[in-house]
Amino acid sequence: MSQTSPKLGRWSRFCGWLLRRLGWTAVEPMPEESKCIMLGVPHTSIWDFAISYLYYKSLGGSALFMVKKGMFVPPLSWLLRALGAVPVDRKNPTQLIHSIVNQMNTREVFHLALAPEGTRKPIRRWKTGYHLIARAAGVPVYLGYFDWKTKRIGRGLKVELTDDAAADTRRIQEIYEQMHLTAKFPENYLTH
Repeated sequence: MSQTSPKLGRWSRFCGWLLRRLGWTAVEPMPEESKCIMLGVPHTSIWDFAISYLYYKSLGGSALFMVKKGMFVPPLSWLLRALGAVPVDRKNPTQLIHSIVNQMNTREVFHLALAPEGTRKPIRRWKTGYHLIARAAGVPVYLGYFDWKTKRIGRGLKVELTDDAAADTRRIQEIYEQMHLTAKFPENYLTH
């Protein structure tokens, strides 16, 4: 089942209008699969979330993202859930993976947006949690991107994963490097 809808609602149309008003162009549709992981690179600003949210909503979809469960207290919990947040316990990585996979299995549609950098600060070694979740759930990974120079956003390539998370992550980083993306804060995006 695809997440795209032939007839977009008012909120989706508004999000598309706002995305365009901010100067952004959605260059690719959402993934056709009902369940997948969408990487978001480069991630250097909270604004990356806002642009990604508008992108997904403008296409009639809804991407989910992980937030530590301690943040889920009223009234903030209501806003987080409305935006697509999924509560997770980051203190126990193994349990986190099982929890996300279980949630994927119980929902008809589950597009999980993740930043492999794991932080908005400059780092060279990306986290491999996306890989563990994708392999455990049997879902594809897309190389979603946002380029602050060209103001283009898209789902990117679908990549095939192997059993080697470190090698796959290095390969994915190389693909992103070849895309020559510009981050909101370029000094915080390390490509090599």
